[in-house]
Amino acid sequence: MIRITFTLALVFVCLGWPTGSFGQSAPIRLTLADAVARGFETSHRLAEVKAREQGAQAAVRGAQAADKPMVTATAGYSRTNHVPEFAFVQPSGNRLVVYPDIPDNVVTRVAFQWPIYTSGRVDAMERAATAEAQAIAADIDTARADLRLEIVRAYWAVATAREAVRVLEEAATRADAQLADSKRRFEVGLIPPNEVSALEAQRSRERAQLIEAGNIRESTLIDLRRLTGLDPDTVIDIADRLDAGLANPSNPSNPIQEALDQRPERKALTLRLGGLEARQQAAMTGTKPTIGVGAGVDYANPNPRVFPRKGEWQESWDVSVSVSWAFWDSGRTKAQVAEAAAAVAATRERIAEFDSVVAADVRQRLLEIDSGAAMIQAATDAVRSGAEARRVVADRFTAGVATATDVLVAQVALLESELARTRALANLRLAEARLHRALGKS
Repeated sequence: MIRITFTLALVFVCLGWPTGSFGQSAPIRLTLADAVARGFETSHRLAEVKAREQGAQAAVRGAQAADKPMVTATAGYSRTNHVPEFAFVQPSGNRLVVYPDIPDNVVTRVAFQWPIYTSGRVDAMERAATAEAQAIAADIDTARADLRLEIVRAYWAVATAREAVRVLEEAATRADAQLADSKRRFEVGLIPPNEVSALEAQRSRERAQLIEAGNIRESTLIDLRRLTGLDPDTVIDIADRLDAGLANPSNPSNPIQEALDQRPERKALTLRLGGLEARQQAAMTGTKPTIGVGAGVDYANPNPRVFPRKGEWQESWDVSVSVSWAFWDSGRTKAQVAEAAAAVAATRERIAEFDSVVAADVRQRLLEIDSGAAMIQAATDAVRSGAEARRVVADRFTAGVATATDVLVAQVALLESELARTRALANLRLAEARLHRALGKS
């Protein structure tokens, strides 16, 4: 019973079947497009950037409201110590209290303020906030592009591991058949025992490779589940094949310029450059005048604006125009302008560096595509040649004119060719995804 259970478990591992309950839910069949869509819907990274965008939009609304009127209401209560009343006798003989002893003081005020002229500072800050909000929106596109590349890489890694498992399963089946045939030949004295031992060793190596490939497939599935927001126990069935739909991509006539036009990172940098230039203009208004108007209504007991003071509720009002001009601030504005100018220069250099990196990246990805296509063709030819060589050696072995070692060498060569083709297909798929990312395509 123990041996049977162990054998079944080994078969499950080799075939990539779940070893848990047979009542698990049906596998989820995922195409690459489905995986990308799921990743976009469940990504915490995208949710974070979208939350930042909402904060930037709120900052824009705050900057737009900076030059709008504002109405405030305030109230206050204060208790003072008792003081001697100040009074004098009028010619009529009546006693006039000029400064009474009123220890309870209550003040209420409704005020109105409106900065009608700020030398362009408010407009510049609004432009800067708008540019930052637009840059964060471009950051969302960048995050989506990065996430898509990660999902594509994980998806094709699963497909590659699955294909490797298939190749190794077929190789293990061939090895089992060849070993059984060699044992029969050994029993009748047609081959020496060392050839049987060599085939047994090769079968053991292929079994070990099969188990390792199954574990690699499960590891890549763990990463794909994480990126697509699926439950860790979800069974995924990859719908797209590595060799399905391979075609020579139609390269744009000017791929570098297309990449510079479409890359969201460059768009974000350009928008942030505009925002920094607006902040520099805002800093330059530090030594320019600002004008504002204000008004207010006071209702207090006692009202300090009414003379003589009386312990009763009285109202008063005021209207004012204020002018503020910091014509000398010991170099503060000059330092702020220099800081903003340095940030603008740094961003321009960063854009220039980004352009050079993108140009090199696009060229490298195009070379990868060409190399990948050539490697697939070479690997396909190698598989066809290896299969034919193995067939010929097997026929010769059956006829007794080839040794088991010759068969073993042919099988190993075919296995390596098939695995090399799988790796070439995976490299081409990954190169396509990298080129897609380098060109800034959504």
